[in-house]
Amino acid sequence: MSFLDVIQEYDYQQVLADIEGKTAAEVERALAAERLRPEDFKALLSPAAAAYLEPMAQKAHRQTLQRFGRNILLYAPLYLSNVCSNGCRYCGFNATNKVGRQTLSLDEAEEEARALRAKGFEHILLVTGEAPTAVDNDFLAQAVRRLAPLFSSISIEVYPMDTDGYRQMVGAGVDGLTIYQETYDRGLYAEMHPFGRKSDYDWRLLTPERGGAAGLRRIGLGALLGLGHFRAEAFFVGLHALHLSRHHWRTQVSVSFPRIRPADGGFQPLHPVSDRAFVQLICALRLLLPDAGLVLSTRESASLRDHLLPLGITQMSAG
Repeated sequence: MSFLDVIQEYDYQQVLADIEGKTAAEVERALAAERLRPEDFKALLSPAAAAYLEPMAQKAHRQTLQRFGRNILLYAPLYLSNVCSNGCRYCGFNATNKVGRQTLSLDEAEEEARALRAKGFEHILLVTGEAPTAVDNDFLAQAVRRLAPLFSSISIEVYPMDTDGYRQMVGAGVDGLTIYQETYDRGLYAEMHPFGRKSDYDWRLLTPERGGAAGLRRIGLGALLGLGHFRAEAFFVGLHALHLSRHHWRTQVSVSFPRIRPADGGFQPLHPVSDRAFVQLICALRLLLPDAGLVLSTRESASLRDHLLPLGITQMSAG
């Protein structure tokens, strides 16, 4: 069974209604549970759980210390190209935006990589837009082989590939994949992705499973917070992570929390996520996924990141 089969059993709006209807008693039951069921997870994402943020945070902190200790993995992104053929309405790389475009040569990529390594980074994330004429699998594999001697870990956040493509990446030295569904609301997804390869909801949804089948050691998921309703989006991210953990148990699953920030194009969040709501979903996901990596990026302020570290975060991009 793929995650596409799983998600088709749920109605997005009904899930949101279920979450918003949870009671304080259901929140307390979820907090007392050793392992969360989907209904418990809904309760911790509910408006009723806002009154229980402190005990949620304390339990999330305890679980993180038990599983991960006081360790934070730091990584840095390296942008190979911002050329893109997609029309994602929220993205500064959008093909219709009049911005400068550049694709690094292998020499330029190595120069930037060496600068990051000199700062002490041992983990990097290679990032591109989606434009096969600018960056294809062969170029990416060459870049990975060129940079692999410098780092202990190389991950990619690029266009979705088929299973053979990910096997090619593993062979070149990639061990991690980051791929955000952006929104699990199929109708909103179509509205936000009017053209380009990324407009195929099903192809993107099943990308993590193709990566797992190819033998990638780490796979990161996430929804772009500010597009759909954060409570429903967080529920489906958690459900997706559970599915991957069960069916690709050799792969470590992580969850990221990207919030929409100002970018070229001027897109504004459809459903803004407050700092308090942000804390709630991080704690809820830690309690659902005690062994998953939770990732925070420089989209957030340094002050907020410092305060969030004890609540379940295990990886951070830094700069």
